[in-house]
Amino acid sequence: MTSRHPQKGPFVAELRAGDRVVGFYLVHFKQLEPFRDRSKGSFLTLILRDRTGDILARVWEGAPELAETFDEGDLVKVAGDVEAYLGRTQLIVHKLRRAQPDEFDLADFLPSTTRDVDAVLAQVQAAIGRIENPHLAALARRFHDDPDFRARLARAPASRRMHHAYLGGLLEHLVDVLTLCDAVLAIYPEINRDLLLTGALLHDIGKVREYTWERAIDYTDEGRLLGHIVISAQLVAEAIARLPAFPEELRLRVEHMLVSHHGRYEWGSPRRPQTLEALALHHVETLSAQLNRFSALLHRTPGQPWTPYDRLLGRQLYAGHPDELEADDAGPPE
Repeated sequence: MTSRHPQKGPFVAELRAGDRVVGFYLVHFKQLEPFRDRSKGSFLTLILRDRTGDILARVWEGAPELAETFDEGDLVKVAGDVEAYLGRTQLIVHKLRRAQPDEFDLADFLPSTTRDVDAVLAQVQAAIGRIENPHLAALARRFHDDPDFRARLARAPASRRMHHAYLGGLLEHLVDVLTLCDAVLAIYPEINRDLLLTGALLHDIGKVREYTWERAIDYTDEGRLLGHIVISAQLVAEAIARLPAFPEELRLRVEHMLVSHHGRYEWGSPRRPQTLEALALHHVETLSAQLNRFSALLHRTPGQPWTPYDRLLGRQLYAGHPDELEADDAGPPE
């Protein structure tokens, strides 16, 4: 398993029935529930998390008193035993306390991109370097040359749950969209390359303010009230206002890409795509998002032909039997 803080203890993905555990985990969910025999009081149900996954946990004894000592979102030190129950593992907690600041590294508790962040940031800069229109290049650099924005981009998730929902996920999604844009441009040269690349670079910039990722990935107040489409459009409008003699036609086309990139009203777009560039951006952005979601679901159930039903996608996914797809060395019969 990958590196960790020396006091972290085992990652969730390493836990097996029969293990005795002492380690640090993030409290993702917490709820007091009554025993069936209500005379016995309440027990505590928890979902504990680190960057490798989640585990259900129970506190059977002293639950009401213990529940007063910590909150959802806290990092806690736990001692307990892992057992199997109804085909899944759960952790029976015997001791629990809040963690001290010097006892953990936050990187152990939130999933992160596996890509080289510096190399991916360099790909972003290379894409900006290919934009020939000086107004559009200046607009892109207004954000991507800003050290604070770049630092937040390198850490931000692309969503809370739907796709690229991990640290660095927004940057990963951005570069995947840029790569897909290049493929589309090779087939459809009538699309304005500079506009499409600019739209790809800017369409999700509001997500650096839509989400917080200090202890868990969640919405900021601004993110809940406005959403990244509105935030992105506001940021770009403010940046354009500071750029000298920015052409009105370019402004309209850039802002249209931002407000239409989700493609449908029911997906949160105030406008549907009405230009070639906006249509292309919507479809490559959706392709990146959905393939990432599909891939993540398939990796959660290795060796199984079907994934569990996914509420966000509204379907199960079929992995099938990949070994049966391999070519027979003998080849087809003659």
